[in-house]
Amino acid sequence: MDHPSTFYIAQKEKHLMHANQLYKKMTLFSTLRITVFLAIVIGVYLTFKNWQIATIIAVVGIVIFIYLLSKHTDLKAERQLKLALADINLTELEIASGNFHNKEQGLQFQNPTHFYSLDIDLFGRGSFFQFINRTTISEGMQLLAEALKANDIEAIEKRQEAIKELSLKPEWRQLYSATASLIKVETPAKSIIDWLKQHKSFLPNAMIWIPYAFMIATLFLFTMFFFKAISIGFLGYWLLVGLLITGRYLKKINNLASKTERIKDTFKQYGQLLNQIEKEHFTSVLLLEKQKKIQIESEKASEIFNKLSKSLDALDNRNNFISAIFGNGYFLTDLKNSYKVEQWLTAYKDKVEDWFEVVSFFDAYNSMGNYAFNNPTYVYPKISNATNVIKAKNLGHPLLKPTKRVDNDLTIQNAQFFIITGANMAGKSTFLRTVSLHIVMANVGLPVCATSSEYNPVKLITSMRTSDSLTDDSSYFFSELTRLKFIVDAIQKEPYFIILDEILKGTNSTDKAIGSRKFVEKLVASNATGIIATHDLSLCEIEKELEEVKNYYFDAEIINDELYFDYTFKTGVCKNMNASFLLKKMEIV
Repeated sequence: MDHPSTFYIAQKEKHLMHANQLYKKMTLFSTLRITVFLAIVIGVYLTFKNWQIATIIAVVGIVIFIYLLSKHTDLKAERQLKLALADINLTELEIASGNFHNKEQGLQFQNPTHFYSLDIDLFGRGSFFQFINRTTISEGMQLLAEALKANDIEAIEKRQEAIKELSLKPEWRQLYSATASLIKVETPAKSIIDWLKQHKSFLPNAMIWIPYAFMIATLFLFTMFFFKAISIGFLGYWLLVGLLITGRYLKKINNLASKTERIKDTFKQYGQLLNQIEKEHFTSVLLLEKQKKIQIESEKASEIFNKLSKSLDALDNRNNFISAIFGNGYFLTDLKNSYKVEQWLTAYKDKVEDWFEVVSFFDAYNSMGNYAFNNPTYVYPKISNATNVIKAKNLGHPLLKPTKRVDNDLTIQNAQFFIITGANMAGKSTFLRTVSLHIVMANVGLPVCATSSEYNPVKLITSMRTSDSLTDDSSYFFSELTRLKFIVDAIQKEPYFIILDEILKGTNSTDKAIGSRKFVEKLVASNATGIIATHDLSLCEIEKELEEVKNYYFDAEIINDELYFDYTFKTGVCKNMNASFLLKKMEIV
């Protein structure tokens, strides 16, 4: 496989070239249509006195014109798809250059009470979600956000296998996204599912044959009229009979039509995406499970969706006044089409939710497969039951540019607790977020930013950002205590990897030192695993008393009156602090 950028450049140029070729064909068919139209007009004009020839010219010309129009429409749709594919590749090149801050931030998924989502820049501007998200439908976006927040340590290798397989299908993933992007939907899938479950059929089973019997009677009456066996007035009365029959159900038909009009684009979009899922060959267990979920013995889910789309389109034709009057008066079209829609709903409404879920799943997992494809040097953590919770070589933050990023090795065993000290801006908080993202990404099944990683799965819980609340009348310190209580309660139920950044900031230094020490001691006594970053060097004394506690630091040096950071994770306690130097350097004091 080529380097991602090379692939994207080649794909962009290929799709733009195809789009240009299709535009030329469209121009040709437009010219032919105009030529055929003029030929029809001239031919009919010249043969007007001989109506048989004129009629033949008109009929043949109209058939050719409709064919050319159909081809032009197909070419236009194909060109739009090629342009969408080109745009996808252009977007990937822009994101690779660091230009992704205009993408969806996912702030609606952020939850201050979640285990970690607020603390580690999972959502928001410049977040991991904003960087990874390539979903094209809202349900897929929600599923991606839920996966990142799931804290799920089961079946990780199964997810890894699925993401790895999708990473090797870049063209299929792009076709899936491009297809979805071309259809704009009005109604969320959840609203559709709720409506399907609540809908009650209003047409009797006799409607399976009544419209067809009425149509036969209509054709019989027209035949009688053609042979002058009845007058045209009789056809008028028959029209009123048809309208009266339809009118009995008109209110409910109108209500059904108003609902289906808003959902037909969603079904059209999902039908096309289901078709792509059905046709693709998968080998990983999770993807095969999802593919099997949309398979029915007799028919494919995409074909079933297409049937409904055709019925919805037919029902939508009632908006044409002429077809509404004569179609209902002579053929009971509203009743026939409404009955088809209701029969579909009765047969498949319980399966639609599963089908929608599969489409959303592939939309979300395509984003993760895309991320894996974009980072071929990243590694999938080797899942193990070793005493090491994390043993990673050259671990780095995935959102930092490789040219500026400083990677570090990390080995932390079960029930070990690291105390990290360091100067301001030396890299403590970035390291905490790096470790946090390693855990989140590993649990999701994503490759991590490292050259190697062994991982014993564990759930993550953090306390790195706390804020007071005027609305809840809670102080900053009380908010901190609430968060710490949340952590203590959580680890009593099951193991967590705990990451803390400068706790108890809302109280005085002496009280903070005592409280922090007692809290860390409690965590260690609970066999907790984790990391705490602090400026309080007295906390490092715990290492002498508790074997489980280890001290590490990030250093800063003053070289030629300039502050220098190496961002390297080192064993021991930091000796160089820089607050006084920075105050003086910036002429604050």
